[in-house]
Order: sequence, then structure tokens, then C-alpha cells
Amino acid sequence: MGYRSVFRQGNWRILRNNWVTLFLKSPEGNTPLLRLRIRTEADVTKYRVVVGSDFAGFELKELLKKYLQQDPRVSEVIEMGVNSLDDKTDYPNIGFALGEKITSGNADRGLLVCGTGIGMAISANKVPGIRATTVHDPYSLERAVLSNNCQVITMGARVIAPELALSLIKPWLDYVFDEQGPSAPKVNQIIELEKGAKK
Repeated sequence: MGYRSVFRQGNWRILRNNWVTLFLKSPEGNTPLLRLRIRTEADVTKYRVVVGSDFAGFELKELLKKYLQQDPRVSEVIEMGVNSLDDKTDYPNIGFALGEKITSGNADRGLLVCGTGIGMAISANKVPGIRATTVHDPYSLERAVLSNNCQVITMGARVIAPELALSLIKPWLDYVFDEQGPSAPKVNQIIELEKGAKK
């Protein structure tokens, strides 16, 4: 069956938070075929984005920060350091502090940069409630938000080219986790497991 036939036979239903599902009519009933979110101008979220790096990620962080400061989807860019190549503050301090900024309610999303992105992700994940992951490709970036509801992404300045890093930042703020979607129960399991580990 071609796409045109599918769309003629299907019917759209608007669900919560502007999510729309195309159902395909079949003898067995209505089968969900496609789900997407319609974003209107009023629906666009203004994010407070917190950024941080160690000296190895400083230059890439500054490049990405400049882009974020000009992005209309960003209401505020919060700097956690380091502020120069001479600042040798170790990455665990930066990553953990950035995570706390988000869990305290003072920021919405976070971007961390070090040599590989791995150390920053580990550090941020030590903050209860934070889900941080390293992303160096478009699919991992997409899944980090849509499947895992990660508030923090990390990158490695010694791994990723600046041009690719910029191309990942552009769609990052468009992705919105669906609290009613199929991934929500799995993320909730992570949250509950974390609560249990703290007892």
C-alpha cells in the first residue's frame, strides 16, 4: 500500500500537548501508524541552558555557547566555567555543579564539553535525577531526548569536529520528550531504581 493510500484511509486524532496520531483503518480496528508533534509559535519552549567545560573543551564550549546565545529558543545561557584555557578546574567539579543547577530548578537543559565527553557525563550523572549522555551523531542525540529524556548532553572536543557539534546543537532544542509515549515507563523505571539505590 502506497503512502497516498495510507493517508486517504487514515484519520488524524489530536492528543495531549499537540501530539497527533495517524490511525490506519483496518478490519481489526484502528492501527496507530504515525505519531508526531505539531509545534506552534505559542508552543515553543524557551530554555534556560547551562553550559560548562574543562580546559580541553573550552574552545568548543565557547563556540556552542555563542550559537545558543543567539538562538530564539533560549531565554538564558548560564555559564559554569571554565572561563579560560588557563583554568585547570577538573571536569568532575564542573559536571556535578551543572547537574545540580538543573535539579535545583535554575536551568532546563545542560551542555558539557571535555576531551571525550565521557568524564563529564559520568560526573553529571552522579547528581540524583540527572540523565546525561555523550552524543557525537544525530541519531544518538535524538534518542537521548526522545527515548531517555536526558536533560544533559556532553561532547568530546578531541572527538567531534566543531562543524558537526554545531549541527547537533541546532536540532537539540527541538526534541521534546513525550511524557505519554512508550519510552516514559522505562524512564520512570530508571527514576524509581535511583530512588531505591539511595535508601
